[in-house]
Amino acid sequence: MSVAPCDGSLMWPYHPDLLSRAVPRYTSYPTAAEFHEGVGAADQALALANVAKGDALSLYVHIPFCQEICSYCGCNTGRANRQQRLSAYLDALDAEIDLVADALGGRGRVGRIAFGGGSPNAIEALAFVRLVDRLLVRFSAADATLSVEIDPRSLDDAWLACLRTVGVQRVSLGVQTFDARIQAAIGRVQPDRMIEAAVDGLRRAGVASINFDLMYGLPGQNVDDVERSVSRTIELGADRVALFGYAHLPSLLPRQRVIDDSALPGAEQRFAQAAAGHASFVAAGYVPVGFDHFARPGDALAHAARDGTLRRNFQGFTEDRSDRLIGFGASAISQFPELLVQNEKNSGRYRMLVGAGSLAGRRGIHRLDQVRQRADIIEQLLCRSRAHPDFCLLWSAGPALAPFIDRGLARFDNGWLEITPEGLPYARLIAACFDAFRTSTAGQFSHAI
Repeated sequence: MSVAPCDGSLMWPYHPDLLSRAVPRYTSYPTAAEFHEGVGAADQALALANVAKGDALSLYVHIPFCQEICSYCGCNTGRANRQQRLSAYLDALDAEIDLVADALGGRGRVGRIAFGGGSPNAIEALAFVRLVDRLLVRFSAADATLSVEIDPRSLDDAWLACLRTVGVQRVSLGVQTFDARIQAAIGRVQPDRMIEAAVDGLRRAGVASINFDLMYGLPGQNVDDVERSVSRTIELGADRVALFGYAHLPSLLPRQRVIDDSALPGAEQRFAQAAAGHASFVAAGYVPVGFDHFARPGDALAHAARDGTLRRNFQGFTEDRSDRLIGFGASAISQFPELLVQNEKNSGRYRMLVGAGSLAGRRGIHRLDQVRQRADIIEQLLCRSRAHPDFCLLWSAGPALAPFIDRGLARFDNGWLEITPEGLPYARLIAACFDAFRTSTAGQFSHAI
Protein backbone atom coordinates (compact mmCIF):
# COMPACT_ATOMS: atom_id res chain seq x y z
CA MET A 1 0.00 0.00 0.00
CA SER A 2 1.07 3.60 -0.65
CA VAL A 3 -0.41 6.73 0.88
CA ALA A 4 -0.65 9.72 -1.44
CA PRO A 5 -0.51 13.25 -0.04
CA CYS A 6 -3.27 15.54 -1.24
CA ASP A 7 -1.01 17.36 -3.70
CA GLY A 8 -0.05 14.06 -5.37
CA SER A 9 3.65 14.93 -5.22
CA LEU A 10 4.88 11.88 -3.33
CA MET A 11 3.69 8.39 -2.54
CA TRP A 12 4.67 7.21 0.93
CA PRO A 13 4.94 3.42 0.97
CA TYR A 14 3.25 1.74 3.93
CA HIS A 15 5.23 -1.14 5.46
CA PRO A 16 3.37 -2.29 8.58
CA ASP A 17 6.04 -4.85 9.47
CA LEU A 18 8.62 -2.07 9.81
CA LEU A 19 6.31 0.38 11.55
CA SER A 20 5.30 -2.12 14.22
CA ARG A 21 8.53 -1.52 16.11
CA ALA A 22 8.43 0.94 19.02
CA VAL A 23 11.28 3.48 18.99
CA PRO A 24 12.19 6.67 20.89
CA ARG A 25 11.64 10.20 19.62
CA TYR A 26 15.40 10.74 20.15
CA THR A 27 15.32 14.12 21.82
CA SER A 28 18.53 12.81 23.31
CA TYR A 29 20.87 9.88 22.89
CA PRO A 30 21.11 7.90 25.03
CA THR A 31 17.45 8.34 25.95
CA ALA A 32 16.10 8.78 29.49
CA ALA A 33 15.31 5.05 29.52
CA GLU A 34 19.05 4.42 29.84
CA PHE A 35 19.58 6.82 32.75
CA HIS A 36 20.72 5.21 36.01
CA GLU A 37 21.35 6.29 39.59
CA GLY A 38 25.11 5.90 39.26
CA VAL A 39 25.12 9.45 37.88
CA GLY A 40 24.01 12.34 40.04
CA ALA A 41 24.80 15.68 41.67
CA ALA A 42 28.57 15.18 41.79
CA ASP A 43 28.72 14.54 38.05
CA GLN A 44 26.43 17.52 37.48
CA ALA A 45 28.76 19.74 39.53
CA LEU A 46 31.80 18.56 37.54
CA ALA A 47 30.05 19.26 34.22
CA LEU A 48 29.19 22.78 35.40
CA ALA A 49 32.78 23.32 36.53
CA ASN A 50 33.98 22.33 33.04
CA VAL A 51 31.94 25.07 31.33
CA ALA A 52 34.32 27.64 29.84
CA LYS A 53 33.81 31.38 29.80
CA GLY A 54 32.85 31.53 26.12
CA ASP A 55 30.67 28.42 25.99
CA ALA A 56 27.14 28.93 24.70
CA LEU A 57 24.48 27.91 27.23
CA SER A 58 20.73 27.39 27.03
CA LEU A 59 18.46 27.15 30.06
CA TYR A 60 15.26 25.18 30.49
CA VAL A 61 12.88 25.75 33.42
CA HIS A 62 10.27 23.09 34.19
CA ILE A 63 6.95 24.12 35.77
CA PRO A 64 5.22 20.80 36.61
CA PHE A 65 1.73 22.20 37.14
CA CYS A 66 -1.44 22.69 35.08
CA GLN A 67 -4.79 24.24 35.88
CA GLU A 68 -6.42 21.18 34.30
CA ILE A 69 -4.91 17.74 33.63
CA CYS A 70 -5.47 16.28 30.15
CA SER A 71 -6.14 12.56 29.80
CA TYR A 72 -3.62 12.00 26.99
CA CYS A 73 -0.69 13.84 28.58
CA GLY A 74 2.64 12.13 29.25
CA CYS A 75 4.31 15.09 30.96
CA ASN A 76 5.48 15.23 34.57
CA THR A 77 2.76 17.53 35.86
CA GLY A 78 0.12 17.88 38.56
CA ARG A 79 -2.86 20.10 39.27
CA ALA A 80 -2.11 23.70 40.30
CA ASN A 81 -4.79 23.73 42.98
CA ARG A 82 -2.72 24.54 46.08
CA GLN A 83 -1.05 27.95 46.26
CA GLN A 84 1.28 26.87 49.04
CA ARG A 85 2.68 24.06 46.90
CA LEU A 86 3.24 26.45 43.97
CA SER A 87 5.00 28.98 46.20
CA ALA A 88 7.22 26.30 47.73
CA TYR A 89 8.18 25.06 44.27
CA LEU A 90 9.07 28.57 43.07
CA ASP A 91 11.20 29.06 46.19
CA ALA A 92 13.02 25.83 45.33
CA LEU A 93 13.61 27.08 41.78
CA ASP A 94 15.17 30.23 43.25
CA ALA A 95 17.46 28.08 45.37
CA GLU A 96 18.50 25.91 42.42
CA ILE A 97 19.15 28.97 40.26
CA ASP A 98 21.53 30.25 42.94
CA LEU A 99 23.29 26.87 43.23
CA VAL A 100 23.86 26.59 39.48
CA ALA A 101 24.87 30.24 39.06
CA ASP A 102 27.39 29.91 41.88
CA ALA A 103 28.79 26.72 40.33
CA LEU A 104 29.24 28.48 36.98
CA GLY A 105 30.87 31.51 38.55
CA GLY A 106 29.94 33.74 35.65
CA ARG A 107 31.22 31.34 32.96
CA GLY A 108 29.20 30.60 29.86
CA ARG A 109 26.96 32.81 27.70
CA VAL A 110 23.21 32.24 28.00
CA GLY A 111 21.51 32.77 24.65
CA ARG A 112 18.15 31.06 25.23
CA ILE A 113 15.77 30.44 28.11
CA ALA A 114 12.78 28.12 27.63
CA PHE A 115 9.93 27.54 30.08
CA GLY A 116 7.92 24.35 29.81
CA GLY A 117 5.84 21.95 31.81
CA GLY A 118 3.11 21.29 32.57
CA SER A 119 1.98 24.80 31.80
CA PRO A 120 4.10 27.73 32.94
CA ASN A 121 0.97 29.91 32.90
CA ALA A 122 -0.40 27.75 35.72
CA ILE A 123 1.53 30.06 38.05
CA GLU A 124 0.64 33.70 38.61
CA ALA A 125 1.90 36.18 36.03
CA LEU A 126 3.77 38.24 38.65
CA ALA A 127 5.54 35.11 39.89
CA PHE A 128 6.67 34.42 36.33
CA VAL A 129 8.01 37.97 35.95
CA ARG A 130 10.04 37.51 39.14
CA LEU A 131 11.36 34.16 37.93
CA VAL A 132 12.48 35.60 34.60
CA ASP A 133 14.12 38.57 36.33
CA ARG A 134 16.06 36.25 38.65
CA LEU A 135 17.37 34.20 35.73
CA LEU A 136 18.38 37.25 33.72
CA VAL A 137 20.26 38.76 36.65
CA ARG A 138 21.98 35.62 37.93
CA PHE A 139 23.14 34.49 34.49
CA SER A 140 23.78 37.89 32.84
CA ALA A 141 21.30 36.84 30.15
CA ALA A 142 19.68 40.17 29.26
CA ASP A 143 19.87 39.38 25.52
CA ALA A 144 18.57 35.81 25.76
CA THR A 145 15.69 34.66 23.55
CA LEU A 146 12.73 33.69 25.75
CA SER A 147 10.21 30.99 24.86
CA VAL A 148 7.22 29.73 26.86
CA GLU A 149 4.74 26.86 26.56
CA ILE A 150 1.20 28.18 27.10
CA ASP A 151 -2.15 26.54 27.81
CA PRO A 152 -4.80 28.61 25.98
CA ARG A 153 -7.38 27.69 28.64
CA SER A 154 -5.56 29.66 31.34
CA LEU A 155 -4.14 32.51 29.25
CA ASP A 156 -5.58 35.75 30.63
CA ASP A 157 -4.88 39.48 30.26
CA ALA A 158 -2.44 39.47 33.17
CA TRP A 159 -0.35 36.79 31.48
CA LEU A 160 -0.45 38.56 28.11
CA ALA A 161 0.79 41.74 29.79
CA CYS A 162 3.48 39.70 31.53
CA LEU A 163 4.71 38.20 28.24
CA ARG A 164 4.99 41.68 26.74
CA THR A 165 6.76 43.04 29.84
CA VAL A 166 9.50 40.42 29.94
CA GLY A 167 9.89 40.34 26.15
CA VAL A 168 8.93 36.76 25.33
CA GLN A 169 9.62 36.20 21.62
CA ARG A 170 8.29 32.66 21.17
CA VAL A 171 5.26 30.81 22.49
CA SER A 172 4.09 27.25 21.97
CA LEU A 173 0.35 26.62 22.28
CA GLY A 174 -1.03 23.21 23.18
CA VAL A 175 -3.80 22.92 20.57
CA GLN A 176 -3.83 19.18 19.72
CA THR A 177 -7.10 19.32 17.72
CA PHE A 178 -9.87 21.77 16.86
CA ASP A 179 -12.55 19.07 16.87
CA ALA A 180 -14.82 19.51 19.93
CA ARG A 181 -15.76 15.82 19.97
CA ILE A 182 -12.12 14.70 20.09
CA GLN A 183 -11.23 17.40 22.62
CA ALA A 184 -13.86 15.95 24.97
CA ALA A 185 -12.45 12.45 24.44
CA ILE A 186 -8.95 13.50 25.56
CA GLY A 187 -10.01 15.85 28.36
CA ARG A 188 -8.88 19.07 26.72
CA VAL A 189 -11.89 21.22 25.86
CA GLN A 190 -10.86 24.57 24.33
CA PRO A 191 -13.21 26.06 21.70
CA ASP A 192 -11.89 27.44 18.44
CA ARG A 193 -12.66 31.00 19.59
CA MET A 194 -10.43 30.50 22.65
CA ILE A 195 -7.44 29.49 20.52
CA GLU A 196 -8.08 32.33 18.07
CA ALA A 197 -8.24 34.82 20.96
CA ALA A 198 -4.98 33.43 22.33
CA VAL A 199 -3.24 33.93 18.99
CA ASP A 200 -4.57 37.48 18.66
CA GLY A 201 -3.51 38.31 22.21
CA LEU A 202 -0.03 36.87 21.73
CA ARG A 203 0.50 38.86 18.55
CA ARG A 204 -0.55 42.05 20.37
CA ALA A 205 1.88 41.14 23.16
CA GLY A 206 4.74 41.19 20.65
CA VAL A 207 5.29 37.43 20.32
CA ALA A 208 7.02 36.96 16.97
CA SER A 209 6.84 33.17 16.60
CA ILE A 210 3.86 31.04 17.65
CA ASN A 211 4.03 27.25 17.57
CA PHE A 212 0.98 24.96 17.54
CA ASP A 213 1.23 21.44 18.93
CA LEU A 214 -1.18 19.19 16.99
CA MET A 215 -1.81 15.46 17.30
CA TYR A 216 -2.99 12.61 15.12
CA GLY A 217 -3.98 9.11 16.20
CA LEU A 218 -6.44 10.45 18.81
CA PRO A 219 -9.62 8.56 19.77
CA GLY A 220 -12.30 8.83 17.10
CA GLN A 221 -10.02 10.84 14.82
CA ASN A 222 -9.87 10.35 11.04
CA VAL A 223 -8.04 11.92 8.12
CA ASP A 224 -10.72 14.57 7.58
CA ASP A 225 -10.41 15.63 11.25
CA VAL A 226 -6.65 16.02 10.90
CA GLU A 227 -6.97 18.00 7.67
CA ARG A 228 -9.53 20.37 9.24
CA SER A 229 -7.23 21.03 12.20
CA VAL A 230 -4.30 21.62 9.84
CA SER A 231 -6.39 23.99 7.71
CA ARG A 232 -7.45 26.01 10.76
CA THR A 233 -3.85 26.12 11.99
CA ILE A 234 -2.77 27.58 8.66
CA GLU A 235 -5.63 30.12 8.75
CA LEU A 236 -4.54 31.31 12.19
CA GLY A 237 -0.99 31.83 10.91
CA ALA A 238 1.01 29.50 13.15
CA ASP A 239 4.70 30.11 12.46
CA ARG A 240 5.73 26.62 13.57
CA VAL A 241 3.84 23.37 13.99
CA ALA A 242 4.62 20.08 15.66
CA LEU A 243 2.35 17.26 14.44
CA PHE A 244 2.79 14.40 16.89
CA GLY A 245 1.32 10.92 16.91
CA TYR A 246 -0.54 10.19 20.13
CA ALA A 247 1.34 7.61 22.20
CA HIS A 248 -1.12 5.43 24.12
CA LEU A 249 0.84 3.91 27.01
CA PRO A 250 -1.69 3.46 29.83
CA SER A 251 0.54 0.99 31.69
CA LEU A 252 3.12 3.77 32.11
CA LEU A 253 0.70 6.71 32.22
CA PRO A 254 -2.33 5.84 34.39
CA ARG A 255 -4.23 9.01 33.42
CA GLN A 256 -4.56 7.59 29.89
CA ARG A 257 -6.72 4.73 31.17
CA VAL A 258 -9.84 6.87 30.79
CA ILE A 259 -9.28 6.98 27.02
CA ASP A 260 -11.28 4.37 25.12
CA ASP A 261 -8.75 2.05 23.47
CA SER A 262 -11.35 0.77 21.03
CA ALA A 263 -11.81 4.28 19.57
CA LEU A 264 -8.13 4.71 18.68
CA PRO A 265 -7.25 4.64 14.96
CA GLY A 266 -5.37 1.61 13.72
CA ALA A 267 -1.81 1.68 12.42
CA GLU A 268 -2.82 2.16 8.78
CA GLN A 269 -5.20 4.98 9.72
CA ARG A 270 -2.49 6.71 11.75
CA PHE A 271 -0.14 6.49 8.80
CA ALA A 272 -2.73 8.06 6.50
CA GLN A 273 -3.38 10.85 9.02
CA ALA A 274 0.33 11.66 9.30
CA ALA A 275 0.70 11.67 5.51
CA ALA A 276 -2.32 13.94 5.04
CA GLY A 277 -1.07 16.40 7.63
CA HIS A 278 2.40 16.52 6.11
CA ALA A 279 1.03 17.04 2.61
CA SER A 280 -1.34 19.81 3.70
CA PHE A 281 1.38 21.83 5.40
CA VAL A 282 3.79 21.43 2.48
CA ALA A 283 1.06 22.40 0.00
CA ALA A 284 0.45 25.56 2.04
CA GLY A 285 4.11 26.56 1.73
CA TYR A 286 5.41 25.39 5.11
CA VAL A 287 8.95 24.00 5.19
CA PRO A 288 9.06 20.43 6.54
CA VAL A 289 11.43 20.17 9.49
CA GLY A 290 12.29 16.54 10.02
CA PHE A 291 9.24 14.33 9.72
CA ASP A 292 6.72 15.88 12.07
CA HIS A 293 7.59 19.60 12.37
CA PHE A 294 6.83 22.44 9.96
CA ALA A 295 7.72 26.13 9.79
CA ARG A 296 6.81 29.10 7.67
CA PRO A 297 9.62 29.96 5.23
CA GLY A 298 10.74 33.07 7.13
CA ASP A 299 10.93 31.40 10.53
CA ALA A 300 14.36 30.66 12.03
CA LEU A 301 13.52 26.97 12.26
CA ALA A 302 12.88 26.82 8.51
CA HIS A 303 16.18 28.59 7.86
CA ALA A 304 18.00 26.02 10.00
CA ALA A 305 16.32 23.15 8.11
CA ARG A 306 17.37 24.61 4.77
CA ASP A 307 20.95 25.53 5.63
CA GLY A 308 21.84 22.31 7.46
CA THR A 309 22.15 23.74 10.99
CA LEU A 310 19.04 22.09 12.45
CA ARG A 311 19.58 20.41 15.83
CA ARG A 312 17.64 18.13 18.15
CA ASN A 313 17.31 18.50 21.93
CA PHE A 314 14.78 17.97 24.69
CA GLN A 315 12.48 20.60 23.15
CA GLY A 316 12.49 18.72 19.83
CA PHE A 317 13.82 20.21 16.59
CA THR A 318 15.56 23.52 17.19
CA GLU A 319 17.86 26.07 15.62
CA ASP A 320 19.71 26.30 18.96
CA ARG A 321 23.32 25.26 18.33
CA SER A 322 24.39 25.09 21.97
CA ASP A 323 25.76 21.76 23.20
CA ARG A 324 25.03 22.70 26.82
CA LEU A 325 21.47 22.87 28.08
CA ILE A 326 20.95 23.35 31.82
CA GLY A 327 17.62 22.18 33.22
CA PHE A 328 15.94 23.60 36.33
CA GLY A 329 13.07 22.09 38.27
CA ALA A 330 11.76 18.63 39.10
CA SER A 331 12.55 16.04 36.36
CA ALA A 332 14.39 18.62 34.18
CA ILE A 333 17.29 17.19 32.18
CA SER A 334 20.64 18.90 31.67
CA GLN A 335 22.73 18.10 28.63
CA PHE A 336 26.48 18.47 28.31
CA PRO A 337 28.75 16.99 25.62
CA GLU A 338 29.98 14.37 28.06
CA LEU A 339 26.93 13.93 30.29
CA LEU A 340 23.13 13.75 30.51
CA VAL A 341 21.71 14.22 34.01
CA GLN A 342 18.13 14.43 35.22
CA ASN A 343 16.89 16.19 38.33
CA GLU A 344 14.88 14.40 41.00
CA LYS A 345 11.43 13.75 39.51
CA ASN A 346 9.32 14.07 42.66
CA SER A 347 8.69 17.76 43.32
CA GLY A 348 8.66 17.29 47.11
CA ARG A 349 12.04 15.54 47.17
CA TYR A 350 13.35 18.06 44.66
CA ARG A 351 12.44 20.89 47.02
CA MET A 352 14.17 19.14 49.92
CA LEU A 353 17.39 18.60 47.96
CA VAL A 354 17.89 22.14 46.72
CA GLY A 355 16.66 23.53 50.03
CA ALA A 356 19.51 21.64 51.70
CA GLY A 357 22.03 23.19 49.29
CA SER A 358 22.45 20.22 46.95
CA LEU A 359 22.21 20.14 43.18
CA ALA A 360 19.15 18.10 42.19
CA GLY A 361 20.69 15.64 39.68
CA ARG A 362 19.71 12.07 40.58
CA ARG A 363 19.91 9.98 37.39
CA GLY A 364 21.83 10.18 34.15
CA ILE A 365 24.46 8.70 31.89
CA HIS A 366 27.98 9.53 30.76
CA ARG A 367 28.50 9.92 27.03
CA LEU A 368 31.80 8.37 26.02
CA ASP A 369 33.34 8.71 22.56
CA GLN A 370 31.42 5.95 20.75
CA VAL A 371 28.15 6.95 22.42
CA ARG A 372 28.67 10.50 21.19
CA GLN A 373 29.42 9.18 17.70
CA ARG A 374 26.13 7.30 17.72
CA ALA A 375 24.34 10.40 19.04
CA ASP A 376 25.76 12.47 16.18
CA ILE A 377 24.65 9.93 13.56
CA ILE A 378 21.11 9.74 14.99
CA GLU A 379 20.83 13.53 15.13
CA GLN A 380 22.14 13.94 11.57
CA LEU A 381 19.70 11.38 10.20
CA LEU A 382 16.73 13.04 11.91
CA CYS A 383 17.78 16.63 11.14
CA ARG A 384 19.38 16.31 7.71
CA SER A 385 18.25 12.87 6.46
CA ARG A 386 21.88 11.84 5.93
CA ALA A 387 24.92 10.85 7.95
CA HIS A 388 28.45 9.57 7.36
CA PRO A 389 28.98 6.70 9.84
CA ASP A 390 32.43 5.23 10.24
CA PHE A 391 32.95 1.68 9.00
CA CYS A 392 32.63 -0.04 12.39
CA LEU A 393 29.32 1.60 13.28
CA LEU A 394 27.97 1.07 9.79
CA TRP A 395 28.98 -2.59 9.85
CA SER A 396 27.25 -3.14 13.22
CA ALA A 397 24.08 -1.41 11.98
CA GLY A 398 24.08 -3.23 8.62
CA PRO A 399 21.64 -6.07 9.39
CA ALA A 400 19.10 -3.66 10.91
CA LEU A 401 19.46 -1.26 7.98
CA ALA A 402 18.99 -3.93 5.31
CA PRO A 403 15.14 -3.87 5.16
CA PHE A 404 15.17 -0.10 4.67
CA ILE A 405 17.82 -0.27 1.95
CA ASP A 406 16.05 -3.15 0.20
CA ARG A 407 12.75 -1.24 0.05
CA GLY A 408 14.24 2.03 -1.16
CA LEU A 409 13.67 3.91 2.09
CA ALA A 410 17.41 4.56 2.53
CA ARG A 411 20.45 4.34 0.29
CA PHE A 412 24.24 4.67 0.30
CA ASP A 413 26.01 7.37 -1.72
CA ASN A 414 29.80 7.73 -1.55
CA GLY A 415 29.98 6.74 2.10
CA TRP A 416 26.86 8.65 3.08
CA LEU A 417 23.75 6.96 4.41
CA GLU A 418 20.74 8.90 3.11
CA ILE A 419 17.05 8.64 3.93
CA THR A 420 15.11 8.88 0.68
CA PRO A 421 12.00 11.09 0.36
CA GLU A 422 9.87 7.93 0.50
CA GLY A 423 11.67 6.93 3.70
CA LEU A 424 10.89 10.10 5.64
CA PRO A 425 8.16 8.50 7.81
CA TYR A 426 10.70 5.81 8.74
CA ALA A 427 13.42 8.24 9.89
CA ARG A 428 13.22 7.32 13.57
CA LEU A 429 13.33 3.62 12.71
CA ILE A 430 16.37 4.11 10.48
CA ALA A 431 18.09 6.19 13.16
CA ALA A 432 17.32 3.43 15.69
CA CYS A 433 19.59 1.08 13.74
CA PHE A 434 22.49 2.95 15.37
CA ASP A 435 21.01 2.75 18.87
CA ALA A 436 23.00 0.25 20.95
CA PHE A 437 20.40 0.13 23.74
CA ARG A 438 17.20 -0.81 21.96
CA THR A 439 17.11 -4.54 22.65
CA SER A 440 15.68 -4.33 26.17
CA THR A 441 13.50 -1.21 26.55
CA ALA A 442 11.27 -1.10 23.46
CA GLY A 443 8.11 -1.32 25.57
CA GLN A 444 8.73 2.16 26.95
CA PHE A 445 8.29 3.86 23.58
CA SER A 446 5.57 4.59 21.04
CA HIS A 447 5.48 3.48 17.43
CA ALA A 448 7.25 5.65 14.86
CA ILE A 449 3.93 6.76 13.26
